[in-house]
Amino acid sequence: MTATLFSLTFLLAAPFWALMILLPKWSWTTRIVRSPLIVLPIVAIYAALILPDFGHVWASVSNPTLDGVAELLGSPAGAAAGWAHMLAFDLFVGRWSYLDSRERGLPALLMAPILVLTIMLGPLGLAAYLAVRPRRPERLG
Repeated sequence: MTATLFSLTFLLAAPFWALMILLPKWSWTTRIVRSPLIVLPIVAIYAALILPDFGHVWASVSNPTLDGVAELLGSPAGAAAGWAHMLAFDLFVGRWSYLDSRERGLPALLMAPILVLTIMLGPLGLAAYLAVRPRRPERLG
């Protein structure tokens, strides 16, 4: 079941990434992505993975050590939970970047590689977006 949840995690996120990257100006993209609830299916997978061993997970994250976190992530269930954790937050950050960039009038062709970077290496995608993000939104329309 862990392998299935691991695979399902990306499948649940991929349609939203596809909308933001491939159809950024489609009116339905903004309507869909505007909801922060798009991350909830991934959060549900994360919960399904950590709740059976919540005591161990909580002990590892409430007083973290490198060895403790390595042990936590060093199992299939831990790796799948870590993956779900990353994908949920990467999607939320990508969602924010997409919406913020639309409000600020940044070109979709500039945002596409930044969103891909956010999918692949979340914090670096966020840093790239913050580097190109103008301070004030442009007035659209």
